[in-house]
Amino acid sequence: MDNFKLITTCGAARAGELITTHGVVETPVFMPVGSQATVKTLVPDEIKALGARIILSNTYHLYLRPGSDVIKKLGGLHSFMDWTGAILTDSGGYQVFSLSSLSKVNDEGVFFRSHIDGSSHFITPEKAMELQEGFGSDVAMVLDEPSSSDAPLNRVRDAMERTHRWAERCLAVHKRSSQQLFAIIQGGFDPALRRRSAEFLSALNFPGYAIGGLSLGEPKELTWETVCHTIQFLPSHKPRYLMGVGSPEDLVEAVSLGVDMMDCVLPTRVARNGALFTRLGRININNAAFREHDAPVDENCDCYTCTHFSAAYVRHLFHAQELLAYRLATIHNLRFMARLMQDIRMAILGGVFDSFRHDFLASYCITNEEIRMAQKQKWIKAHKPSID
Repeated sequence: MDNFKLITTCGAARAGELITTHGVVETPVFMPVGSQATVKTLVPDEIKALGARIILSNTYHLYLRPGSDVIKKLGGLHSFMDWTGAILTDSGGYQVFSLSSLSKVNDEGVFFRSHIDGSSHFITPEKAMELQEGFGSDVAMVLDEPSSSDAPLNRVRDAMERTHRWAERCLAVHKRSSQQLFAIIQGGFDPALRRRSAEFLSALNFPGYAIGGLSLGEPKELTWETVCHTIQFLPSHKPRYLMGVGSPEDLVEAVSLGVDMMDCVLPTRVARNGALFTRLGRININNAAFREHDAPVDENCDCYTCTHFSAAYVRHLFHAQELLAYRLATIHNLRFMARLMQDIRMAILGGVFDSFRHDFLASYCITNEEIRMAQKQKWIKAHKPSID
């Protein structure tokens, strides 16, 4: 049975269905991140009620804690976290990349020290497959080697070629028929390397393809140039996954280029800092303007937060450092993302995505690019490895 059904297109934008053991996921889709088998502050029923049908968990974190043996013994990741929807597990390549001072890569695999207790570990492509098959996720990712945005070309090429060899090894040992295995395109910002990576991995006939090595602090213009160039060399009948993208304007832009799947910690992370999404842009609920604001954060939002509480109340919770603040903000941001993806999909199905994109970007106030890049670099430096 095919794992992906392309229903229609509108320009390069695509509406489809990702078919998994745990249900059909309508695409394009944004996947909330639950690195450690939890989307922070929420229970699974709440995540489902918000509209999510697939979430992402991380092999690196789950391998270290609680341990793959524990999850496998307790029935797999779905049973362990009581999530009935689909799960995509990242192989942990990015987390190891984030641990550059604690890791060493060779052709066989990657040696690293745990950021938790300093213990030594060695992950090979074969081990990455063993772990993810044991987790029982619906979509597994090959082990890859990302390269930093400022790496020299020879270093980017070496990482790409190693990623190719590792992908072949992952494919050779992957046996779980109910689990789809996605390859990851690398090659930095070099058009020739990106084409070479896409064509090499496409020839191996993986069920799906991810575009990796982006959203690491580079200018967005460079991100979109790389995605636009790379995606033309990927098979049209397979799902396309852009890793690490999660701001509302980026979701719209990615879909316009032909991306089907996206994930990022950003909506949940900024929620816990009081940043809430609206169709006019991101607001800071801590601002004094909301002190007596007797209306919802977003009057057009149907989430639990907006249908039950005023913006003034949510602001009060943040200032009082009440735990409910983080829950209510997370609920709002994830519902905003789900509704945005639903609207995007309906626009594609209705043949009006171009006008939807124009109207959305015309009214949505985007974070200043220089500020965004500075914040991203500061966060990357302070959060190694990345944890949702």
